[in-house]
Amino acid sequence: MNDGSKSEPLANKLRPLDFKEVAGQPHLTDKDGLFTRLLQANSIGSMVFWGPPGSGKTTIARILANNIGYDFIQLSAIFAGVADLKKIFAAARQKKCEGRTTLLFIDEIHRFNRAQQDSLLPVIEDGTIVCIGATTQNPSFELNSALLSRMRIVIFRAHDIESLRMLLHRAERLEEKSLPLDQVARELLLKLADGDARVLLSFAEEIWRVAKEEEILDANKLQKLVQKKAVIYDKNQDGHYNLISALHKSVRGSDPDAALYYFSRMVDAGEDMMFLARRFVRMAVEDIGLADPQALLIANAAKDAYHFLGSPEGELALANACVYLSTAPKSNAVYKAYNKAMRDAVSRGSLMPPKYILNAPTKLMKSENYGVGYIYDGDEPHGFSGQEYFPIELGHQIYYHPVERGFEREIAKRLTWWNKLRETLKRT
Repeated sequence: MNDGSKSEPLANKLRPLDFKEVAGQPHLTDKDGLFTRLLQANSIGSMVFWGPPGSGKTTIARILANNIGYDFIQLSAIFAGVADLKKIFAAARQKKCEGRTTLLFIDEIHRFNRAQQDSLLPVIEDGTIVCIGATTQNPSFELNSALLSRMRIVIFRAHDIESLRMLLHRAERLEEKSLPLDQVARELLLKLADGDARVLLSFAEEIWRVAKEEEILDANKLQKLVQKKAVIYDKNQDGHYNLISALHKSVRGSDPDAALYYFSRMVDAGEDMMFLARRFVRMAVEDIGLADPQALLIANAAKDAYHFLGSPEGELALANACVYLSTAPKSNAVYKAYNKAMRDAVSRGSLMPPKYILNAPTKLMKSENYGVGYIYDGDEPHGFSGQEYFPIELGHQIYYHPVERGFEREIAKRLTWWNKLRETLKRT
């Protein structure tokens, strides 16, 4: 462990110096892990470390640099510009001439704009630097393809409860004192850290700092002391997309409990309620369709109710919609039919409809037999003429195949009847 003064943050004092002390990433640091193998090879390439805050990205980059013998330079993408990068590259070139390799660690690399990302390409390509970028956001969304093609993506995991518990024991050994928490409060503390080792150790420091002598904190006192850690969620980034994907698939999978859970997660994180309302409308038309025509009405009504009531009362209307949509019969038959029809509309060009279903408002159109031969369905015995409405060049198509669920059962019966009637009328 690093030695340090009492003023040094606990997270820094506990920073591991080798992989034996690293917690939470066994898939990377155990004897068969990627990083252990890289150390054995005594060489690493440029990488992107993608994972949640406090999962050890910076620590592992330092261990790699120190053990291989690279010069470690740490940079924050929030504060650095192209000019800062140019200075680092110039120094790295000089070191390269001296036989030394520079490992440039860029924290929050997703904050770099395109010009800053592009400036890394030639120096990674020619080996001036080895670059390790750390990000909490999906690199596929945030980094350009040219940079991604030159860097290996390594996925870090959030700490589980056991690895956090091990870190807490390690902190207590270092400080030579136990945290003044009862067992319930101790377990709550591990959960409040939400997989972030840095947050856990900050909580521990704060508890030692403010706890009275001989005081043992219970869960209620701990909650008041640390409050609640901000949810790891950015409405424009990965957490947002992960949760809305989970919510949508839970509704589609007819699991109202899971759907409510993810809905509540997003509400708790401060999601835009109208975004959720719009997504419920989309679910109603995409995943439920005509299996339950009421679903769209319910989703729209929930949107209007939230707009009318606002928060916090309006959330319950959306929760009602969430459960209704989850428990409704599902059909994507119209969704698939629309896509098929759109493909024909795009690929087959501007095919002319049959002239007999076209109006003839001008003499020229009448002379061209527009409207001639049209049969008015309302005058037919069954209210059905059986005429062909598709362009002659395209021929009759069937895009829509209703499922045997919900209201679409009734639609399927009607279509079957009309198809039989159409065939009968063709023979007469």
